[in-house]
Amino acid sequence: MAHFGLSDEGQDAVEVHEIIVPHVGLIPVAKGDFKRLPMKVQKFISHYIDVCKPRGLYICDGNHAEAEEITHKLIERGCLKELTKLENCYICKTDPKDVARVEAKTWISTPHKYDTVPHVKEGVKGILGQWMSPDDAKIEMDERFQGCMKGRMMYAIPFCMGPVGSPLSKIGVQLTDSNYVLLCMRIMTRVTQDIWEVLGNEEFVRCLHSMGCPRPHKQPLVNHWPCNPEKTLIAHFPDQRMVASYGSGYGGNSLLGKKCFALRIAGRIAYDEGWLAEHMLIMSLTSPEGEEKFVAAAFPSACGKTNLAMIKPSLPGWKVQCVGDDIAWMRFDKNGTLRAINPEAGFFGVAPGTNWQTNPNAMLTCQKNTIFTNVAETADGMYYWEGLEDDVDKNVEITTWLGAKWKVGMPGKAAHPNSRFCCPASQCPIIHPRWEDPEGVPISAIIFGGRRPEGVPLVFESFDWKHGVMVGAQLKSETTAAAEFTGKKIMHDPMAMRPFMGYNFGKYLEHWLSMDKPPHKVPKIFHVNWFRTSKTGAFLWPGFGENIRVLEWVLKRVRGDDVAVETPVGLVPKKGTLDISGLDNVDWEELFSLPKDYWQGDIAETKKFLTEQVGEDLPVAIQKELDAQEERIKSM
Repeated sequence: MAHFGLSDEGQDAVEVHEIIVPHVGLIPVAKGDFKRLPMKVQKFISHYIDVCKPRGLYICDGNHAEAEEITHKLIERGCLKELTKLENCYICKTDPKDVARVEAKTWISTPHKYDTVPHVKEGVKGILGQWMSPDDAKIEMDERFQGCMKGRMMYAIPFCMGPVGSPLSKIGVQLTDSNYVLLCMRIMTRVTQDIWEVLGNEEFVRCLHSMGCPRPHKQPLVNHWPCNPEKTLIAHFPDQRMVASYGSGYGGNSLLGKKCFALRIAGRIAYDEGWLAEHMLIMSLTSPEGEEKFVAAAFPSACGKTNLAMIKPSLPGWKVQCVGDDIAWMRFDKNGTLRAINPEAGFFGVAPGTNWQTNPNAMLTCQKNTIFTNVAETADGMYYWEGLEDDVDKNVEITTWLGAKWKVGMPGKAAHPNSRFCCPASQCPIIHPRWEDPEGVPISAIIFGGRRPEGVPLVFESFDWKHGVMVGAQLKSETTAAAEFTGKKIMHDPMAMRPFMGYNFGKYLEHWLSMDKPPHKVPKIFHVNWFRTSKTGAFLWPGFGENIRVLEWVLKRVRGDDVAVETPVGLVPKKGTLDISGLDNVDWEELFSLPKDYWQGDIAETKKFLTEQVGEDLPVAIQKELDAQEERIKSM
């Protein structure tokens, strides 16, 4: 019996008209030339053919004919339905049990526990990653992956995170039995047979995914969507640069180039190699005078990251261009400038709330060549989700994501709260011409932010790099539907990386602190809060396109303008230096007030959180920053 193993060393497979895999025998190759693959890739594929027992192998090349073939298959099976009002757009509805990332079933496996997770206080459940021993991981994987692809095709997907050939990019190979995953990976990553030549015999990130539904099915499929939610497991092996995902077809769990590779595994690679892999957008801002700066910003999922990356500025003369909306890989160049690339090739955006008012650029991006998942469909062949009420005929019949007949104004929701659009970034009308620059773009500022209804000002600047890292470490926000949690409560999301940590968070903070050394010119760090509310629950700031006013002030500070005043928590705008002209009902004093009682409670809660969750792994420099901030607040 073949076992799930992290080593794929073994006998070489031999190709005839099929390939001969040891212990398996003849396996048809439906597409591709196996013998032309790099030897390490051949061994990787051969090993998991032996484990997973697919009926055949399909080596993807990323061309148009491949997409047409797979799309046609999924339409025939009822998994995809064409949206007739749009060009090459399709709607997909999943099993209702498979709709979000499953953090409780996401694990990191290393020989030593505290390489993965911090020393959490006894009796406290850690939230900065879950560790599994290699022995336990082997048992769990053996139980799931043995024969998991019987009766199904294994697709071998070569993909590049970042521009192919860029010194900042990394290559992966994903094996999957999901046609949906193949179609989405073609959008979200750069899938091309050129990767084999670029890779040669170098290392690559190994990605293994199965829906966990070998044929014949033991249970009837819901929505023609194979999955095995009771056995879902997403396991990461950072030492071996490998991810194995079982049982879920949802994007965050199955598109392994996304959070699994681009943050958890890449975070560990970045730690080993001296760079940063972050949950951040990248955007450029060009002033009316023609000065352009690039910024990176970190927000928890569904807190407006995509909206900010594609903002339509309200101030005349300003130009915004998008480099990426979700993930940034950043490395200091030989001159000490921090340069960033967007490792992804597409947008995997949350649909509800996205509309022609909140994010017209996102809407324009997804009008063709897009896969919509778990949205509703109108009778005339168009998508629908909450937020589009003003854009549809109130009498048009809508089919909800659950298949029920519905009309605007009826109870309930038509689309799932975590429904998604998956579309090529190249279609974005404000995509930056340098979005695939192999050298990356220079970052002048880093912005953190979350949903903070109370106490936190619209914007403040950290005192320095160490203080900025502390500000990121204490990031908090309301929960979102992008994970399996429900309800609304304030929860910690340090650096917006809580669900995506690939190694010990204390070491991660040390890694950030280590960036501040010659010849590095570290960017300024800021915190924004679009979501502060009044006592009656109304937002104090209009947000969306008006956020350009805050970004304008940020760039003034990057330039060194004297437009800030010191407070105990950071530098806030001097009154009148952040343009609020033409805005109704904006109360400067309330927007920037710092209630002492609130901040005393906040710093105490932050220290408690970091003491319990990070413990002895918390860097001394961060502890000193917390203590200093606490003293400043006391003296308010």
